[in-house]
Amino acid sequence: MSGSKAADFEEFAHARSGQLLRTACLLTGDWHLAEDLVQETLGKLYPRWQRVGAMEAPMAYAHTTLVRTFLSARRLKRSSEYPAEELPEPAAPATDDIELRLTLLEGLARLSPADRAVLVLRYWEDYSVKDTADILRLAPGTVPVRAKRALVRLRALLGTELLASAATC
Repeated sequence: MSGSKAADFEEFAHARSGQLLRTACLLTGDWHLAEDLVQETLGKLYPRWQRVGAMEAPMAYAHTTLVRTFLSARRLKRSSEYPAEELPEPAAPATDDIELRLTLLEGLARLSPADRAVLVLRYWEDYSVKDTADILRLAPGTVPVRAKRALVRLRALLGTELLASAATC
């Protein structure tokens, strides 16, 4: 890869890794696993960067790669790493907003990876039904149905009062 292509990739990775990390955190529910997922995604993009960088929307390609990598790893259960049951240091005092966010993240973590991916792409990343369907390799009509079912499961896990308060934040 020429020097300018490597520089272009480095610029893209630096500019967009925060956005990829946010999506990865929502998908994995774990900061460290999210960092690994972003790293793996960027590692997959680098050899293809000449083609990907020339695309109209390289970030969309990166998001697709990230979500498919997440779903593939979950489906194949390749990971031998397990999170510790307790954190080594105590958590900082939480405000209501942080408590709400953590509760929502916990609820997302209890959903299946596919349901979690649909909710993250549709509601946090604000992808259209068509784009979500393309990323997840689903029929466009399946996305709203799956999102509705996932929201029902999330409401059952968290309670309707919590979700109502989340909508006002």
